[in-house]
Formats: sequence, C-alpha cells, structure tokens
Amino acid sequence: MIIKDLFSNLAILISLLFLYSQITTDNPLNRQSSMIRKIRIGIIGGILGNILMQYSIHIEDAIIDLRHIPITLLAFYGGSLPALISMILIIIGRLYIGMNLSSIFSVILIFSSTIGAIFFVSSTLSTKNKIILTLAWNNLIFTLFAIHLIDEINILLVLIPAYWTISYLGGFTAFYVIRYLRSIQVLFEKYRNESTTDGLTGLNNYRNFDNIFNALIKQVDAKEEKLSLLYIDIDFFKKINDRYGHIKGDEILKQLGEVLKNCTKSYDVVSRNGGEEFTVLLLDCPLEKAKEMAENIRKTVESYPFYAFGENIHLTISIGIACYNETTSKAIDIIDDADRALYYAKNSGRNKVCIANSYPEK
Repeated sequence: MIIKDLFSNLAILISLLFLYSQITTDNPLNRQSSMIRKIRIGIIGGILGNILMQYSIHIEDAIIDLRHIPITLLAFYGGSLPALISMILIIIGRLYIGMNLSSIFSVILIFSSTIGAIFFVSSTLSTKNKIILTLAWNNLIFTLFAIHLIDEINILLVLIPAYWTISYLGGFTAFYVIRYLRSIQVLFEKYRNESTTDGLTGLNNYRNFDNIFNALIKQVDAKEEKLSLLYIDIDFFKKINDRYGHIKGDEILKQLGEVLKNCTKSYDVVSRNGGEEFTVLLLDCPLEKAKEMAENIRKTVESYPFYAFGENIHLTISIGIACYNETTSKAIDIIDDADRALYYAKNSGRNKVCIANSYPEK
C-alpha cells in the first residue's frame, strides 16, 4: 500500500509539472528571470507542494509525500528566492494540517531540504551529482525522522527503501520531464518562427507577408485607409552571386534586410518574398509619402558600404510603388501593380523608383 501511494504521489507530481510547463511556455523560469517572476513561480511551487500533501501517505503521525521535489526544481532553475518562497508556503500548509511532533519534524525536514538544495546547487559539481546529493540529503534527514517517529520495524523496513526509491525516481523524473518539455517548447518556438520568418534575413517570409496582406486589405477597405506597397529587387544580383559566390550573396541579402528595417518604421511590414525580392507594406501611407520613403531607401542602398568576408560590394535596387486608393482602385491589386512598376523600373535603366500606372504602356 505504501509503495502504491508513493507512485500515486509521483504521478500527481508529473501531471502538475506538465500543467506548469504549459502555463509558462513563453517564459520559463531561469536564473535571469525578474524578481516578480521568481516570486510568482515560488508561489506556484508552494501550491504544488501543498497539493502533493493532500495526497500524502499517513503512517501513524507522519505524513509522507514528494513535496520536496518542487523546491529542488525551483532551487536548480530559479535560485534561492523561489525555493524559499515555496518552502514557506509548504510549511504553512503543513502546520495548517495539524500541530504535533510530526509537523515540527516536517517543518525541520522541508527547511533542511531547502537549505541543502540551495547549497548543492551553488556548488561546482555536475548537474547530475547536484541532483543526487540534494535528494540524498533530503532522504537522509527523512530516514532519521522516520526512525524517531515510527516504532514498528516492519513499517520502517518497507517505508525507508520505498521512500528513497520513489524520491530518487521522482526527482530524476521531474528533472527529465521539465527538460524534455522545455526542449519541445524550444523546438516548437523555432518551427513557429521559421513558418513566418525568413531564415536568412529574419524578415517576414512570403507566407507571413501573404497572411498580413490579406488581413490588411480587409482592414483598409473597411476603414477606407490608404495602403502603399514597395516592391524591391536588387539590380544584377545574379552577377553578384556569379562574381562573389552565393555565401557572400547571402551576406549581402542579410545586410540589405537590416537597411530596410532601419529605413522603415517599426509598424511597417518588411518581408523577403523570395530570392532578391523584398517588399515593404506601408500602413495608412499616401503615395507621396511612400515615394519619399522609397527614394530614401534607394539612395541609402546606393551609398551603403556593403561588406562581405573582406569584399566591398556596391549595390543598387529598383523599386515599384503602388498605393490604394491613389494608383490602384482595388486594394487586392496593389501587389500586381507594384510588381509591374518594378518591372518597368528594371527595364528602363534600373536604380530607380517607378510608380504604378504612371508610365506609358507598351
């Protein structure tokens, strides 16, 4: 029965750790976390410890569970502050259950376990040895108290080995669960970013540009706002790749992405739509203002000291502009209009800005 109850305690611990990891997906606890965050997570750890006590094993006057595991985790990941806060809440919860000799020993046990965890975590030992020693310290103190509180040798012969086993199993399982869930969260965040971000430049990729554009055209139609689009293409980029190589060409694309971000406002949508093509969506921006920004970008790129692996590389760009509702009557058509304007700019000399529907049709 004792072993069964301890395994139940372990199952509850793992379930609650999984729930905690889902709540803190975007901002897991670490040593660099703010004090407010450490306090909040310390409170969560204290609540977790008190929940574990509600499913504890009662043997004579002793209450046995894995309440020390949350404190150990907090000490490892957040340092002393969240561990001490969790300890205080667990002590309060234990005293609320009842005031007797067992509760006094429980308070001493959890206090000693917390101090031991903080001490071992601050040592220069490997993480594995820190965990082993922290759990061993708790188990040793528990063993001494159990011998003092429980008179029946048959119970002790089952309880102490079972507690050591489940304590170690619970401790290592808890660390494994946290690390596993964090690694999944990191991978998920990476894949989520990659689904919307260009891996080379860090700008929006075409998929995200398309999603944002579709949302914006609904917005501008409803609010009757202007929306301008700059369609940008690097002049003779194939020659740059052929002369300097694709690695240096990629470095140039990264630097151009930085130039575009520096030349636009934080709320403008800068994207790499593929290859050497870039776009800038200018929200609530009239044509004249879009033209000024495009000229500023063109001049900045023309004079910018692009540098890749020891090579200074001169670069120019061509830009096509379309604006709803000045050059283009339907918001959904500004991509096609800006693309045609870019095509005209490239075929009429390059290194220039061309406005949609302002040039003679062939």
